Amino acid sequence: MLIHHRQGPARTRHRLAAGVLAAGFAALLPAAAAVAAPSPSPGSATVNRSGTSFLTATVVGVGQPVRVTASTGDYLYWSFSATAGQITEIVLTVTLPPAAKRTGASTWTVDVFDGLRRRQACTDGVQTPVASATAAEVSLGCTLRRVRSWAEPWSGDPLPGTYYLRLSVTDLPEQDLGLPVQVDMLLGAHGDVTADDGELKAPLVPQVKPGGVLAASGSEDPSASPSANPGEAAEALDWLPDLSARWIWTTIGGVLAAAAGVVGFSLTWRRRR
Repeated sequence: MLIHHRQGPARTRHRLAAGVLAAGFAALLPAAAAVAAPSPSPGSATVNRSGTSFLTATVVGVGQPVRVTASTGDYLYWSFSATAGQITEIVLTVTLPPAAKRTGASTWTVDVFDGLRRRQACTDGVQTPVASATAAEVSLGCTLRRVRSWAEPWSGDPLPGTYYLRLSVTDLPEQDLGLPVQVDMLLGAHGDVTADDGELKAPLVPQVKPGGVLAASGSEDPSASPSANPGEAAEALDWLPDLSARWIWTTIGGVLAAAAGVVGFSLTWRRRR
């Protein structure tokens, strides 16, 4: 015997309202994702090169498209600046060689470092995707944490300054090394500077001119007395070796060797009668 339960008008209205809300959220999610994706800035020039290390990283700006041609196995470096309150989004697309020329799958990786060469974590995006042997392209992404205006010295929080982006392939068949690829990259940024109060004394911008000679801070006063400069005494003693355990044990060994020589000589020397 089947028993049919009738649903009241209130329950039916609640279910209809829930269905409408769910459909509305489902429609808003793709739109939100499309808004969050970075877009090129109008009139910005396309960057057609990349660096091979931190010192030779190519500088790019937010909204500036990048398209370079490289070889599989190369390390590609770019650098960009980030201010306090900024959240940077990085989107990369690697166009792979034809499937007929590849012999297997490949794993690609995008890494981001701050001015102190500290690796920064990504809160969103695929950092290490695997491209199959038949895939035409592979997409990578990384959304950095919000840049803070200040942080404790022991923390690894992102601070204002220069950041470095590195794209590399970490796993692939050896026969596929050197095949040509095309890389497209775009940076996006959003955020609020007032989200974190504080002030950083100086941005984390490293010295990019190794071997350069620093200019003198000023000429010395010839009328100043020698005792006016407390560093002269320390500079005069720079030729002395630093005391260490090696010098201490060497000195003790020399004293013991000298004492042993005197005792041995006294035992073996015969006095004249």
